Amino acid sequence: MSKLFRKAALAAIVAGGASPVLAADFSEPPVVIEEPPVVAQPYEVSDFGGWYIRGDVDYHKSKFRGADYLTFGVDGPGSGRFDSGELKSAFSVGGGVGYQMNEHFRTDLTLDYWSKSSFRGSTSGTCSGVPCVTTDRSSMSALLLMANAYVDIGTWHGFTPYVGAGIGGAHIKWDDLRNTIEGDGTYRHKGHRGWRFAFALMAGASYCLTDNLMLDAGYKFTRVQGGRMFEYLGDATSGSGPGFDKAFNTHEVRAGLRYNFGGGTNHCYQPETVAYEPPEPIYTK
Repeated sequence: MSKLFRKAALAAIVAGGASPVLAADFSEPPVVIEEPPVVAQPYEVSDFGGWYIRGDVDYHKSKFRGADYLTFGVDGPGSGRFDSGELKSAFSVGGGVGYQMNEHFRTDLTLDYWSKSSFRGSTSGTCSGVPCVTTDRSSMSALLLMANAYVDIGTWHGFTPYVGAGIGGAHIKWDDLRNTIEGDGTYRHKGHRGWRFAFALMAGASYCLTDNLMLDAGYKFTRVQGGRMFEYLGDATSGSGPGFDKAFNTHEVRAGLRYNFGGGTNHCYQPETVAYEPPEPIYTK
């Protein structure tokens, strides 16, 4: 028995010494937790909006679409028409205040001043029974008060394209018309001023400069209703006048700045990025 006991004890000792090696060879690998990518926290649509102010400059060209005028002579009153007419290009400045209602819709009220556009035209007719040609010179300036609405299509890398439309009034001011007749002299018709209906269509894009400041550039088409251009020369029984210009179209290339106040987020808002922090692994014995 003693010999058998010694063999059993020796086998137990060998098995016990080998168990730590086997345990080391078959230990579990360490726990590795992969971190997910950084996630951007989106803004709430209900937080999008706020008041803004704007300032703009533009370069515009108005298309003169003709004018008619009355004439008075020995044969009674008649009518005449400008043979030609052209308004030169000019600059304008403007400003306004608006409200960003949500991510895609905003409105504003703007007031623009069109600087003087020089006018040159010509007429032909009969002067004291003799055919004659005249050269006509004047200039036109305007104030435009418009209520506008815009649709912001979307924002890509800070750029937000938009389309818009506006409706309002234009206060047109014509300077005195200087009517020069070949071989006769120059006659002056008093220019007219007054309000007319106007509407506009716009397209462009804005770009974020800072969290509150945006650069705005685009194109604007404005249609101004026709109206009185100049008064009588003399009285209503002799001479010529008044004159009435037809509706004219204005094409503008515009650029300006919009400043958004802190009442809400805007297209310059950058969603906050939050890095995922995994919990520390818990090991059990």
